[in-house]
Amino acid sequence: MSITNSAHLFISFTSLVNLQRYCAGVVTLTAVSKMTFLSLNSTIQMKLIKVAICHYPHVMKSAVYGLEELFFLADRICIEESLNTRFTTHVATFTSAVKGDYNIVLLPPSVSSDFYLTPDPQLLAWLNKQHRQGAVIASACAGAFILAASGLSHQRLLTTHWGLTEEFKRHFPNQPVDTRKILIDHNDIMSAGGMMSWLDLGLELVKKYSGHLVMRKLGKTLVVDTAQREQSYYHQFQPNFQHGDDAVQRAQQYINIHYGHNISIADLADIALLTQRTLQRRFAKVLGLNPNQYLQRFRVQKMCDLLESTSKPFDWIAHQVGYEDTTACRKVFNKYMGLTPSEFRKRF
Repeated sequence: MSITNSAHLFISFTSLVNLQRYCAGVVTLTAVSKMTFLSLNSTIQMKLIKVAICHYPHVMKSAVYGLEELFFLADRICIEESLNTRFTTHVATFTSAVKGDYNIVLLPPSVSSDFYLTPDPQLLAWLNKQHRQGAVIASACAGAFILAASGLSHQRLLTTHWGLTEEFKRHFPNQPVDTRKILIDHNDIMSAGGMMSWLDLGLELVKKYSGHLVMRKLGKTLVVDTAQREQSYYHQFQPNFQHGDDAVQRAQQYINIHYGHNISIADLADIALLTQRTLQRRFAKVLGLNPNQYLQRFRVQKMCDLLESTSKPFDWIAHQVGYEDTTACRKVFNKYMGLTPSEFRKRF
């Protein structure tokens, strides 16, 4: 593999704040890289954190170069704060074996499934090698498919984009996944959820290796919220009608039309021409939810739509989607969204 390595060299003169930028030229490595070094007193041991950002087919390029710049800025903050931690990043394109070892290997989001559903075996072998040598392997969004394919998760919980949940479960039926979470950290492996979760992942790694102060300053520099959040805030319930069970589809269509009215399991069973027990079983088989859970999820999505698109009070919204008890409705909303209705409206 041919990787070009461009370096940014920083040397301290009389003060760590007075910096001059030097171009270190082209190094014969196999990655596009941005490196930083600091001349410190020999009594201070520098901790250099080497970060590899994988650049594979259909990778989300804004994430690749965004992560590169994120660690570059974190490195600059470390200099300004007179810390002994430094970051160096390499963007690696896999056309042959990648040499060298890293502290962190990042698997960014992908905008097409062509690669992440069938990742290069060479990449998977390299990830295992880096992991054996002590690297943290971290994925964002669809990068979780590559992480799972590597076998490094050992059936530990992962997260990915909420819209990829069912596809992930089909490809890795024995791999636990929770797409309500935006970040899951097992120390040696990490996964982050949505397409922009590479920011959450990068900030968490900066905190892990250089401390909370650097992470907070980096967040302020980037003007991003460093407070913890959940992917469940962004979930949209998308009913699946492509399962081939006509009886369940009839019940789903009834819910689509009558969700604003009182609906019982008996009503749905009558529409589906099934017993209540059979309806429960068939729903669970093709949708992964029982009829009551499906109805709740459907109504919660309608509540989200109304909270975003209107200024109507929540009591009115609750009645519009079929709830007479507003308190119970709030509990259901919070259960699925991880936010109160008022918090959701403020955020979105």
